[in-house]
Amino acid sequence: METKKMNLPRGPENLCFDKDEFMKPDFDVDHFVSDCRKRVQLEELREDLELYYKLLKTAMVELINKDYADFVNLSTNLVGMDKALNQLSVPLGQLREEVMSLKSCVSEGIQAVDDRMTKQEDIRRKKVCVLRLIHVIQSVEKIEKILHSQGTKELSSLEGNSPLLTGQVLERIATEFNQLQFHAVQSKGTPLLDKVRPRIAGITAMLQQSLEGLLLEGLQTSNVDIIRHCLRTYATIDKTRDAEALVGQVLVKPYIDEVIVEQYVQSHPNGLQAMYNKLLEFVPHHCRLLREVTGGAISSEKADIVPGYDFLVNSVWPEIVHGLEEKLPSLFNPGNPDVFHEKYTTSMDFVRKFERQCGSQASVKRLRSHPSYHSFNNKWNLPVYFQIRFREIAGALEEALSDTLEEAPAGSSYCLLATHMVWMSLLKCWSDQMFLPLLAHRLWKLSLQILARYSVFIGEVSVRPISCENTKESKKFVPVGRKESSVSLSPGEDQGHGSSPESQPLLSISSTQLVCVAADLDKLQDQILDILEMIKPKLEMIGFKNVSCIAGALEDSKASLSACMPTLNNRIIQDLSESSFAYLKSALEVPRLYRRTNKEVPTKASPYVDSALKPFYRLQNEYKDILKQPMIHQWLESALSESTQKYYETVSDVLSSVKKMEDSLKRLKQARRTAASNPVGTNGGMSDDNKIRLQLALDVEYFGEQVRQMGVETSSIKSFSALTELVLTAKDQATAEQS
Repeated sequence: METKKMNLPRGPENLCFDKDEFMKPDFDVDHFVSDCRKRVQLEELREDLELYYKLLKTAMVELINKDYADFVNLSTNLVGMDKALNQLSVPLGQLREEVMSLKSCVSEGIQAVDDRMTKQEDIRRKKVCVLRLIHVIQSVEKIEKILHSQGTKELSSLEGNSPLLTGQVLERIATEFNQLQFHAVQSKGTPLLDKVRPRIAGITAMLQQSLEGLLLEGLQTSNVDIIRHCLRTYATIDKTRDAEALVGQVLVKPYIDEVIVEQYVQSHPNGLQAMYNKLLEFVPHHCRLLREVTGGAISSEKADIVPGYDFLVNSVWPEIVHGLEEKLPSLFNPGNPDVFHEKYTTSMDFVRKFERQCGSQASVKRLRSHPSYHSFNNKWNLPVYFQIRFREIAGALEEALSDTLEEAPAGSSYCLLATHMVWMSLLKCWSDQMFLPLLAHRLWKLSLQILARYSVFIGEVSVRPISCENTKESKKFVPVGRKESSVSLSPGEDQGHGSSPESQPLLSISSTQLVCVAADLDKLQDQILDILEMIKPKLEMIGFKNVSCIAGALEDSKASLSACMPTLNNRIIQDLSESSFAYLKSALEVPRLYRRTNKEVPTKASPYVDSALKPFYRLQNEYKDILKQPMIHQWLESALSESTQKYYETVSDVLSSVKKMEDSLKRLKQARRTAASNPVGTNGGMSDDNKIRLQLALDVEYFGEQVRQMGVETSSIKSFSALTELVLTAKDQATAEQS
C-alpha cells in the first residue's frame, strides 16, 4: 500500500517512458526496455534514464534536507524506551492471566449449558418415544376392547359362530389402527414394541379377516352399504391393493377358470370369439356394484364414491391375462399365419372393447401402463408371423419371376403370371387377412421391395435376345429356356441340377412375350397410385399422417419402372422393324423376276409387301385389348421409320444396279449395232428394266396405302417421302420410254 501512495517527481514531458512504470508491482526490466525500443533508439532511452536519474537523486537530497532534524533526533528520542517497556510488561502479564481465567470460566459455563441441553433433548426424545408407546398401548387396548365387546355381542346373537365385525365398527377400528401403525413405525426398534407386536399382528389378522369376510358378504348379498364401508376401511388403512387382489382371487379367478377352456376354444368354429364375449360379460354382470361404489360407472353418485380403486385394471385384467397365458398357450402360436392373424385380430378387438368398459381415460391409461397389459402384447410374436408371411409372398413371387414367363391366370388384368403375382403380392400385404397395424412399417418396406424386385426382373428380361417364332407360335406363351436356370434367389431352389453355367442354354424371349411385358409394365405403372389409396386407411388406423412421404416413395418406384420402358420400346421397335424388313429386302429379287423372263407388265404390288406389313397388322389387331393405342401408334411409327429407311436404301440400290445394267447394254448395242441385244421383249413392249422400275413403284405405292390404312401418316415416317420421290422418278422414266 505504501508503494502505491508514493509519488515520484515529475520529469520532462519529452521522456520516452512513463515514470509510473517503475512503481508497478509486476515491473520487469526486460519488458520495459523492449517496450521502449519500439518507440526510440537505445541511445535516446539511455539519455532519458540518466536525466531522470539525476532528477530522482536531487529529489532524494531535498527530502533528506527537509526532515534532517528528525533524522538527527531519532536516536535521542529512543533513550529510556527499554525501561518504559519493562514497566509495562508486569501489568500486561497480570491482565493476560485474568483474561485467561475468565475465558476458562466462560468455557465451563458453556459446556455445562451444552450438557444440560443434550440431556434435555434426550429426555424430550425419550418422552416422545414414551408418548408414542403409550399411544400404541392405548390403541391396542382400545381396538382389543372394541373387538372383545363386539365379539361378545356377536357370540350371543350368532350362537357361537365366527364373528364378523360390522361396517361402522370396522371403520372405527381402521381409524384407530391407522394411528397405531403410524406410532408403531415411529417407535420401531423399542423393546416394548417388540412385546406388543404379537398383539398388533393379531389385530391385523383379525381386521384383515373381518374386512375380507365383510367384503365377500357384501358382494354375495349385493349390499352397497357394506361394500362401501369395507372399501372405505381398506382405503383408510392404505390396503386398497389388498382389496383389489382379494376381488381378483375370489370373484374374478373362478369365473376366468370356468370360461377359459382350451378344448372349448379349439372345438367350436368361433370358440375364441365366444370366449371373449363371455369375458366381456363379467364386468357388467359381476362388477356393477364395485364400479358404482368406486365411481367406475356412469350412474355413480359423486358424494358416495370411494376413490382410489380401479378393479377393472388391477383385479379383472391381470386375472384374464394370467388365465389366457396359463390355460390357452396355443393362442399365441404363430405357426399357422392365417389362424394367428385371426386370433390376433380377435384378441385386439377384445382389448379395445375391454378398454371401452373402463370408466375414464385415466383408467384406460392405467390399463395400458399395467405390466400385465405389456405382457399380453409381448406374447404375440409378430416378427415370426411377418417372417412366415414374407417367405410366402417372396417364395411365390420368385417362382413367378422365372425364365418361363408363364401366362397369367384367366380373369387377370395382366398378361404374364409374373406381373399378376407382383400385383397380388401388393394386395396381399395390405389385405385385411394379412395386415396388422404394428407391422405397417415392415409391410410398407416389403411393398417397396416387391416393386424394386419387379424392376430388376424387367431389366433382366428386356436384355434377353428375341427368339424366332412363326405367326402361329406367337399367339401362345411359349416357354423359352428351362425353369431350372432361373435367376431366383429363393433358398432351396435347384439351380440347373448341377449343370455348369456354360452348359445352360442362352435365355431368350419371344416377340409376344416382349409385348406382354411392356403391356404389363405400363398397366402396373398406372395402378401404382391405386396402392396409395389402398394404404391410406391402414396408415390412418395407426395415426400416420405423412402421406406425402408415402406418395413420394411410390413415385420413386414408378420412376424406376418407367426407366425400363425405353429399353423395352427399343427392343420391340427393333424386332418389328427387322421382321418387316426381312420381307422388304425381297425387293432385291425383283430384277431376277423380270430380266429375260418375258413377264407381263406389272399391274399390282409384289406379295412381299403384304408379308412385310403382317407384323404391324398383328400388333394392331392382336394386342389392341392389352396395349394403349398411343403406345401402338408410337411403335408403328418408329418401326416403320426404321424399316422404311432400310427399304429406301434397298430400292435405291436396285434402281442403281438397273440403271448401270441398262447403260452397259446400251453401250454394248452401240458397239455391236445389232438388234440382238435389244432389251425390249419379243413383243416389242416395255423393257425389262422399266418393268422393274414400275414394279418397285407399285410396291412403294401399295406400301404407303397400307400404312395409311393402319392410321399412320406417311409424312411422319422418316425417308418415306424420299422413297416415294425415288420410285416416282423411276416410274416416270419407264412411262416416258414406253410412250
